[in-house]
Amino acid sequence: MLVAGFLFGLMGVFVKLGAQYFSDLELVFYRSFVGLLVIYAIIRQQGLSVATHHWRQHLWRGTSGSIALMLFFYCITTLPLATAVTLNYTSPLFLTILTVLALKERFHAPLAFSIAVGFAGIVLLLHPTLERDQLVPGLLGLTSGLFAGIAMLNVRQLGLQGEPGWRVVFYFSLVATLFSGVTMLFGTIHPVSADSLLILAGLGGSGTLAQLAMTRAYITGKTLVAGSL
Repeated sequence: MLVAGFLFGLMGVFVKLGAQYFSDLELVFYRSFVGLLVIYAIIRQQGLSVATHHWRQHLWRGTSGSIALMLFFYCITTLPLATAVTLNYTSPLFLTILTVLALKERFHAPLAFSIAVGFAGIVLLLHPTLERDQLVPGLLGLTSGLFAGIAMLNVRQLGLQGEPGWRVVFYFSLVATLFSGVTMLFGTIHPVSADSLLILAGLGGSGTLAQLAMTRAYITGKTLVAGSL
């Protein structure tokens, strides 16, 4: 999970660099599409099957992850990178609550205290740090953390049903590519240059590796432990 955190941070840097060439929706599409190509190449090379009996769960995971990604990329392009990343990293707080409710994991006093402190920190971050015209992007960043928490819970549920990590990443990339591809059509589509192509490659590569690492952590480890890392 620590590796995933580093790679997601690197992905955020590429989003910030790519914002001078593309809109946030375009960046979501390219990140998802490159990821889809990479994971499909791995699947073909190893002779794996993408057939699944859990397509509804994959659809839920793909939808929640796509919304989280779109909100996160929007915040990166409108807020300071550190602030956007911090807001998105509230996902473990939401994941903790969702895990207790959905997976019936034990809820105890130290956990409740940690959640309260975490949300108090969010309030402190939003109020003095952000300018008045940044409050809406800040709240959207917080919402991205909520949907990221839902997506992580979906990953854990798919793992409990026996789905391998690479298949979870494949269907997420597929749903996110289709979702962002459709929404991207309603805005301006910018041409890809030689310089921006390198940024897109870095964006897609770091994002895909981060997704694989995170998915493996949530499938093989304990949900709350992985989330806290």
